[in-house]
Amino acid sequence: MKRTIIASLFLIIGCKEEKKEALAAPQEPEVKENIVQETKPQVNEAEEAKRWLEKSIGDYFASDLDNLDKNMQKMTTGDYYDYKEDAMNVDMDVDGSLTEKEFNDKWKGKFDPKKAGMGIGFLIAGQDWSKIEVTKCQLISENAGSYLFDVVLTDKQPKEIYPIKVKVIKENSSFLIADVLQDVPELN
Repeated sequence: MKRTIIASLFLIIGCKEEKKEALAAPQEPEVKENIVQETKPQVNEAEEAKRWLEKSIGDYFASDLDNLDKNMQKMTTGDYYDYKEDAMNVDMDVDGSLTEKEFNDKWKGKFDPKKAGMGIGFLIAGQDWSKIEVTKCQLISENAGSYLFDVVLTDKQPKEIYPIKVKVIKENSSFLIADVLQDVPELN
């Protein structure tokens, strides 16, 4: 009986040591996968705005004359569209046209009425053109999703050059023209 008790004690001690060894045994290291997400190169938004502006101007002047107003609406903010419509009709004999003073009073808080291009068309002063091309489109400044470009439009047939400054903004993940600074050409 003594032998049975001694054998039982050895068995109990032996089992406890096996548990300690099992716990103390080095576990295989966990393999962690390092997932490297492929990052796309950061898109230069100013460059994207420039490409959009050049393409939009080209498409605008290439479009059918009947669609110019609709195309202007698509590429401008609502405020700028209304502003330019008023500017083109200042002192005209049409319904809703404003006097120069009324125009200045209405828009002086949002835009620079002196640079509205009163009495002339959208983007260019000419009424007739053959093929308008963007010959210069250079970023002047950028500020929180707003980009100001120095733009020169050229019509080779009548050899006209139209220098303008165009403010482009990003709105609802697309670009729009928010302002065009346009001087009225002086007649000789």
